Amino acid sequence: MIAVVTDSTCDLHPDSARQLGIQVIPLQVRMNDRTLLDWQEVDPDAVYDHMRAGGNATTSPISADTFAARYRDLLQTHDSILSIHISGKLSETVRHARQAAETLGMTDRILIVDSELASGPLAEAVLAARDAIWAGADLQAAAQAVHTARTRMHSELSVASLEYLRRSGRIGRAQAFLGNMMSVRPILNFEHGELKAVRRAKVDQATGEMLTTLRERFGTQPLSVTIMHAGRDTARINALRDAMTTSGLNVHKGRVQLMGPVIGAHVGPGTYGFTAIPIES
Repeated sequence: MIAVVTDSTCDLHPDSARQLGIQVIPLQVRMNDRTLLDWQEVDPDAVYDHMRAGGNATTSPISADTFAARYRDLLQTHDSILSIHISGKLSETVRHARQAAETLGMTDRILIVDSELASGPLAEAVLAARDAIWAGADLQAAAQAVHTARTRMHSELSVASLEYLRRSGRIGRAQAFLGNMMSVRPILNFEHGELKAVRRAKVDQATGEMLTTLRERFGTQPLSVTIMHAGRDTARINALRDAMTTSGLNVHKGRVQLMGPVIGAHVGPGTYGFTAIPIES
């Protein structure tokens, strides 16, 4: 039996992850002089409200000791572990996971995968691995499912400002300068594990541009599409659903996913986007 482990930057709610048979280890968020476990001790909207009020939120990766303790427990009941994590270019988390596996001397039973992703795209990669395991895949084949999902999916995010990403070092000063212009929203995607600002769109056209990009990439292929959003803004979520429904995409499965506290601390309030992956027949 193979255990699937990931970290909280996949933004799967802990209850949902448990129901899906996925082990989620939380990163940490620090604000108001308190250090809190991602999702478990702090709600995403608390972080967004704090940032809107001018506050700062910082994050910390999972420690190697925390990984080692969870791995020891899981190896009592599982033959092996597939541990899939946020891009190593965005967090030290995956490096600490590797350190833990090496310290335990269990690299033959624990396979660490750098997804090169975060948030909704990471969740899709983790779900692809879980599905592969449920279908009978071994450890190496399940890891390959992560890489296959990453190459098949496309994800774009639009942020209200690149300043939060610049402050945390997740995007360069030059890109932040180019993106932060009045009446436009930067659009970003993942490239080789990094978040890149790929273009700008007028505020009222960003949603349509992202959906058009997905339609140009996937055509009429049946898709699973995830709407990602920072904050529980019902009007925004409904507008994104409506836009997806009328976009011309062949959506067979849809999911709405709230961006969690750690991700929110880096992208800032007002962020939203779409992840699409073809459904295999």
